[in-house]
Amino acid sequence: MNLLKHCIIPDWPAPAGVKALQTTRQGGVSIAPYDSLNLGSHVGDNPLAVARNRVLLNTLLPSEPVWLEQVHGTVVANADMASCRPQADACIARHRAAVCAVMTADCLPVLLCDAQGSVVGAVHAGWKGLAAGVIEAAVLAMDIAPQSLMAWLGPAISQDNFEVGDEVRAAFVAAQPQAEAAFISGQPGKWFADIYALARLRLNALGITQIYGGGRCTYRERERFFSYRRDGATGRIGTFIWLE
Repeated sequence: MNLLKHCIIPDWPAPAGVKALQTTRQGGVSIAPYDSLNLGSHVGDNPLAVARNRVLLNTLLPSEPVWLEQVHGTVVANADMASCRPQADACIARHRAAVCAVMTADCLPVLLCDAQGSVVGAVHAGWKGLAAGVIEAAVLAMDIAPQSLMAWLGPAISQDNFEVGDEVRAAFVAAQPQAEAAFISGQPGKWFADIYALARLRLNALGITQIYGGGRCTYRERERFFSYRRDGATGRIGTFIWLE
């Protein structure tokens, strides 16, 4: 089975030693509603199917990824020394072949690396983590000048399909008044949020201006991606980065 043909290779000017991979929902063995490359072991899928999907994935990676127990927080794990399933929503690595990983099904995956190829990071940026500062926490943990970093934004839910309440808009605008522009009013008390724009604002505020990717929609692209908001019971795609 050629899994690579179903994956997305990030299009960004990362150094040659930085490798990254984005899975889609295609190329695995899980059955509906987790069809077919579900990588999440916490969503109700058959554990044997998830294990098989991860074995297939591992043929494309230099080592077993550091799978996180994601909780929509701001804790950053270190893939160089982390054991299985640390409770965190971001991961960084400096050692060769240590694989950072995040899983999503509408939330925004963000990959980070520096121009010298000395450190990489992966961030699970749902709105709660994004508002709380998970990107800032990951950049701080990378311990390198933000101006030398670049970011790639993976598949997430588009603004047209991401309706949120007043409290979500208020959380972002309180931190950055310019975040107002990332929300379009809907029904009373409801807004449509552009999670890509919100992430770019946070990255720009840190001094990161090289930002790539974005523009996909997990909700709309049913054949390519899982979407929790669309389907409820569903699988998880994975976003991976490592140093070669």
